Amino acid sequence: MTALTTHVFRLPDLGEGLTEAGLVQWLVAVGDSIVTDQAIAEVETAKSIVELPSPFAGVVTALHGAPGDTIDVGAPVLEVADSAPSSGKDPSTAVEHDAYREEERAGSGNVLIGYGTTARGRSGRRRPRAASGRMPSPSRTETTPETALSETPVPENRAQDARAKGPVAVRSPLVRRLARDLGLDVHAIVPSGHDGAITRADVLAAAVDDAVVGATAQHRDARMSTRMSTGTGTGTGTDTLDGLSVASRERLSPLRRAVSARLTRSRSEIPEATVWVDVDATELWELRSQMAPEGRRAPSITALIARFVLLALDEHPVLASRLSDDASELISFDGVNLGVAADTDRGLLVPVIPRAHELSIEQLDAALRDLTATARSGAMPPERLRGSTFTLNNYGGLGVDGSAAIINHPDVAILGIGRIIERPWVADGQVVARRIAQLSLVFDHRVCDGGYAASFLRRVTELIEHPLRAFGRV
Repeated sequence: MTALTTHVFRLPDLGEGLTEAGLVQWLVAVGDSIVTDQAIAEVETAKSIVELPSPFAGVVTALHGAPGDTIDVGAPVLEVADSAPSSGKDPSTAVEHDAYREEERAGSGNVLIGYGTTARGRSGRRRPRAASGRMPSPSRTETTPETALSETPVPENRAQDARAKGPVAVRSPLVRRLARDLGLDVHAIVPSGHDGAITRADVLAAAVDDAVVGATAQHRDARMSTRMSTGTGTGTGTDTLDGLSVASRERLSPLRRAVSARLTRSRSEIPEATVWVDVDATELWELRSQMAPEGRRAPSITALIARFVLLALDEHPVLASRLSDDASELISFDGVNLGVAADTDRGLLVPVIPRAHELSIEQLDAALRDLTATARSGAMPPERLRGSTFTLNNYGGLGVDGSAAIINHPDVAILGIGRIIERPWVADGQVVARRIAQLSLVFDHRVCDGGYAASFLRRVTELIEHPLRAFGRV
């Protein structure tokens, strides 16, 4: 009698500190036939909205969750059944084999489309699960990355002996690369392949196990706390707080929690100080319209100021450096990765222009426009949201003059630009209308003193007020 194998795809941790993801929308429905690496859903992580591809091929039999739900790492995402009953061969092996062949021909290897992975210091291994009280029906045998080991027992001493014998059987170099990208040691992964080889499912299961160990207790406590506070769990619930009726309770999005954690860390670790100055941007404002190439638009004020900031950082490199984790070393860089704060519907994002010091004003302007549009569309890849060494925040676009900004950790400084508006200004002994803006520099007092920070701000001010002095360097 043939058995129909069902695979359960669980949300993995792919090395970006992912502990959960918000389900934005399903891209497939129950009954659809899918192939390996086909995008099955859009999910929102703490950094971006990405497509989630399935590691299995077959027919979708179940979807876990509705748009708006939060899926924890290790929780089921969807279930996929083999598109045709198997006979003679291990169904999971046949599916894995076909998937690898397709990957080798297509150069696949993606796990989350658009979601970069970084190596982690930890190593993962699959852990045997306790036997469930539910027995599978004769016509349906369920295999998941978590239950595959219990269905194909491998004694622990034999697994240890196999790992100690040197080479490990890995069917595809893509599987080995996946394990390496996830920071997993293939010697610590128990294989489930019929020939003793480590499969793609083994690697994904090890990654899930590695993440679930640290995340399960945390999420269980958080959910219990939420149920208690809303009155949906055990304990006494209430509809009032401090004498006011509670209109609603809304769980923070992954992005909002990530922003909260970063800003909290910045404020708790960095002894920040602020210097600010009013700057006369009239000359720059008037020259800008003359900078437009034939038939093209002029660069933005933000691009021009960004270029002046980069010139000033070349003379004050400490403000584009970092402190080591233990704050015992100052790490200086050959250049600047410029972070640009962007207000989006999802919240504050800081996309990065790598090696911005090498770009001309025209190139900076194009990069800034692209970053802003991409960030506001919600399609910013996570790899473009990290690595800044200095941050620029043009909050003047929000209609305000000044702000006590919070440093974007691990940067050591952030420069804010207020709105440029006409104000009364004394020039040559006369009170005249000039276009004035306020610049504010927030810096880490551990890396420099106020004199150094003020020198940087004066240099930026000089370039804004006398832009032609930078001619030949912009």
